[in-house]
Amino acid sequence: MDLPQYLKRRQRWVNDGLKRWVPAINEFPPQIHEAVHYSLFAGGKRLRPILALAGAEAVGGRARDALPLACALELIHTYSLIHDDLPAMDNDDLRRGKPTSHRVFGEALAILAGDALLTEAFRLMARTDLMTRVPLQRILRAMGQVAQAAGPQGMVGGQALDILTQGEKIDAPLLEYIHSHKTGALITAAVCGGAIIGGGSEREIKALRGYGEKLGLAFQVIDDLLDVQGKKGRMGKGVGKDQSQGKATYPALYGATGSRRMAEEFIAEALAWIASFSRRANPLREMAHFVLSRKS
Repeated sequence: MDLPQYLKRRQRWVNDGLKRWVPAINEFPPQIHEAVHYSLFAGGKRLRPILALAGAEAVGGRARDALPLACALELIHTYSLIHDDLPAMDNDDLRRGKPTSHRVFGEALAILAGDALLTEAFRLMARTDLMTRVPLQRILRAMGQVAQAAGPQGMVGGQALDILTQGEKIDAPLLEYIHSHKTGALITAAVCGGAIIGGGSEREIKALRGYGEKLGLAFQVIDDLLDVQGKKGRMGKGVGKDQSQGKATYPALYGATGSRRMAEEFIAEALAWIASFSRRANPLREMAHFVLSRKS
């Protein structure tokens, strides 16, 4: 398959959905909506929403049925980036090649923009009028997956440990816990949530969960490597900050070569989980290779 064309088409779907369903930039009060739009439409690969669409396709469902869920995932991801960049967290100046939200709008509005994106995500997932073909039980189950992945049992919990362990020497199991929750949980929820909306069987959803968990770990390992080896202009954000902040990373524990090997192993395991799927899962297979080869 032509992955670049597939990604472009799906990115267009997601961007069009976001423009339709997120409150307009001129709604009152316009300042908060401007801050939301600034970060939401700053670019980005839309990987998580595309994984949700591909998860629905992999089980024989309609990708468009999962589009509201996919857009909600991008809202949650964008909120997490705004909050990660704050001075109290990573204190970053650049995101996707642009000044971070708090540098443009101030810390208070940046925090509120993140809050708005998170709550808007759940309003969007609850809009059953946009998913009339999908049974309510599936919608509620997918929402539950996303809520767990975004909260203290997922992304928030992983991020908390990421902050609390700065400057400390940690072991491999704790490092994997941090990464599988901070980054992997939402990626896993995207794939599984799409499969649930698409009507996947329990066996299929279990396999896609295994795929998502390994893909999420590989994604974070490559992210860690790019912080060491990536070029600032290409990354669209600062590099070398993990080491300067004493963060727990795979290169810090295993070195660059060992980390690359681990990422390759995680991708091989992810692909093994979906080996029995038909060619409808080819987008997921190609995206696994894409994660391993990404440069930004």
